[in-house]
Amino acid sequence: MSGHSKWATTKHKKAVIDARRGKMFAKLIKNIEVAARMGGGDISGNPTLYDAIQKAKKSSVPNDNIDRAVKRGSGAEAGGADYTTIMYEGYGPGGVAILIECLTDNKNRAAMEVRTAATRNGGSLADPGSVAYLFHRKGVVVLPKHQEGREVSEDDVLEATLDAGAEDVNDLGDSFEVLSEATDLVAVRTALQEAGLDYDSAEAQFVPSMEVTVDAEGAGKVMRLVEALEDLDDVQNVFANVDIPDEVMASLDA
Repeated sequence: MSGHSKWATTKHKKAVIDARRGKMFAKLIKNIEVAARMGGGDISGNPTLYDAIQKAKKSSVPNDNIDRAVKRGSGAEAGGADYTTIMYEGYGPGGVAILIECLTDNKNRAAMEVRTAATRNGGSLADPGSVAYLFHRKGVVVLPKHQEGREVSEDDVLEATLDAGAEDVNDLGDSFEVLSEATDLVAVRTALQEAGLDYDSAEAQFVPSMEVTVDAEGAGKVMRLVEALEDLDDVQNVFANVDIPDEVMASLDA
């Protein structure tokens, strides 16, 4: 679930030890394959592929799987599927806006599965353009606060990334999230590396320009909908303009 930072962080931690790890691996590998097909298999000239590989490595995807995905995508090895990106727009419980990003080799299957998962979990699909205007495509880099014997401060992050195009730094508890224009993503990630700061992920995401605050009941319903959508093989990302207050998040965690 991308969109609400604290929630995204909580889910990221759970995903690492989750029973759905196999699904997560498959999605990360699909990202690598598509990036290699779009920009070639050489990471020095393909920053999107570089970031897709970094994210997979951070999530413990085996190197053999990564290498094979690069070869399939770049055409060095047979067997790659022809994936298409499709965005679906819709509404969740409480009027929360959702964007569903799919990477699929079968549009009809993806459309049917997304529609079914949405309607079964209190959501509905909407016409193109209905909610997309509530989101902006941004560069999002997440980096841990605790790094090899040092504590990274917000000032450290700002100092490293401000000239590279960072617009905002959010405190996520154990990590920081750096937002920029999507076109500045590589520059921001590179600036962190040059400052000796390690990062967990760097990717373009849809960030909401306004959020809908929900109570515990609403949060539970939205989370069920998002999880049902994320469980689909064709769905890569779900973005929602939901704001779950800290106390509500704490009660759900408990």
